Amino acid sequence: MTEIVKIQGLQKKFGKFQALHDVTFTIEAGSVVGFIGPNGAGKSTTIRTLLGIINRSGGSATIFGKDVWQESLAIHKRVSYVPGDVALWGNLTGGEIIDLFMKLHGGGNQAKRDRLIERFELDPKKKAKSYSKGNRQKVGLIAALSVDSDLYILDEPTSGLDPLMEIVFQEEVEEIKNAGKAILLSSHILSEVERLADKVVIIRQGRVVEAGTLDELRHLTRSTVTVETTADVAAMANVPGVHDFKQTGSHAVFSVDNQHLNGVLEEATKLGVKKFESVPPTLEDLFMRHYQG
Repeated sequence: MTEIVKIQGLQKKFGKFQALHDVTFTIEAGSVVGFIGPNGAGKSTTIRTLLGIINRSGGSATIFGKDVWQESLAIHKRVSYVPGDVALWGNLTGGEIIDLFMKLHGGGNQAKRDRLIERFELDPKKKAKSYSKGNRQKVGLIAALSVDSDLYILDEPTSGLDPLMEIVFQEEVEEIKNAGKAILLSSHILSEVERLADKVVIIRQGRVVEAGTLDELRHLTRSTVTVETTADVAAMANVPGVHDFKQTGSHAVFSVDNQHLNGVLEEATKLGVKKFESVPPTLEDLFMRHYQG
């Protein structure tokens, strides 16, 4: 796959404070990278560096093979960006602002603009000062998605949207991904990232603590097993790899290291399996592994 974004050992200092420590990841064409972490973890600093708003203190960052600081103007012609809080001109209508954003970018697809306005249920004739947070966000999303870019940087893009509009957004992201575009999605809605992302990058205190596909990351943590057996299920508590064992009658729920799943299944078979359910860890489980406490 074509590499669109390459970040290698990225560092950023603000005075004595080190905001980014050797951040490294890539984004390929036709893929969505979910970039997650709490406030202050370094997500926005990374994105601002990619956009050429701030210069790095060390490492490298390129988009389309171009340096993000030295060649930002050329890069921006092929990038769409949506921040988590879209600021608008209050006396212009939503439709006027969308048209202005599209013109500043160098054009756009008018038919797609109209379709997106309808899908996102935006009244384009209202002035921006009367818009709610969610409607301001819709303006930014419609403007960004109406132009043909090769990279979409979406920083908390569904902030303020209701669940139905989040679904519309997810469907639109799937469409541009299928068109071979690259997407960096920074979001606090873990279910959204889990649905859309091909790869996940978890950042904590300016450092990347996990990176890979969800399947790859799931190998690093435990599955949750629910089992019901004919014989006393208590014997399952002593199987290697079993943790947090809880029994209720003939039922038991516990977590198990993935490499020990086969041994757990063999032991359950000896006890006479009536029910066996294994659920892989969610993105939220992976996230909390790094942030609990």
